[in-house]
Amino acid sequence: MRQIVLDTETTGLSAEGGDRIIELGCVELYARKLTGNNLHFYFNPERDSHEDALKVHGISNEFLRDKPKFAELSEEILDYLGDAELIIHNAAFDIGFLNKELERVGKKPLKAYVSNVIDTLAMAKEMFPGKRNSLDALCDRLEVDNSGRTLHGALLDAELLADVYINMTRGQEALLIDAGDASTDTQAVVVQVDLSTYVLSVLPANAQELAAHDDVLTQLDKSSGGKTVWRQIQAA
Repeated sequence: MRQIVLDTETTGLSAEGGDRIIELGCVELYARKLTGNNLHFYFNPERDSHEDALKVHGISNEFLRDKPKFAELSEEILDYLGDAELIIHNAAFDIGFLNKELERVGKKPLKAYVSNVIDTLAMAKEMFPGKRNSLDALCDRLEVDNSGRTLHGALLDAELLADVYINMTRGQEALLIDAGDASTDTQAVVVQVDLSTYVLSVLPANAQELAAHDDVLTQLDKSSGGKTVWRQIQAA
């Protein structure tokens, strides 16, 4: 399955209030492995960032002046995201901003172009109830190195979230063969054993074990009203 870990940086907190996306970072996973086929854009938001937002992402208004507008790259973005499953931390925030940007260029909401959205914040709250579940907190808890994250950045945060997601869902593949093994030249060797050559010893229960077994059946008889299946089998 093709999955895209996505993050945005914005001029502020309110898409409905006119705030815009200034950075989009996407990291591709295929079969739970990083492919290197990433997408990263800065945008001219046609407005200045709020001071509080600047403290978070550190992307100056001057830096964004000559960057392309979202409308100029919307088709490329949708082609890249097409039919993928998105993985986003606090998905409602990023999806809300992306939907507003798409609305401005006459496009359908994002759900029309992707197969599904996974919110890792919702996952984390279920897995770690009552604990802090910010991206930094999850990196610390799951031993993902975030030492290079002094400021928020869409691509860096998407890369960190990819590692966090893989760690959070590692238990799902515990009973599966590592997909990486399929790409090696090593082939499994199947050894057939003729079990007819083995003679298995039969160890009968001793008197103490039989008495203990009978005691258990007596207890079951009392609790089941004489409907113990093992008693019925013995009587047959």
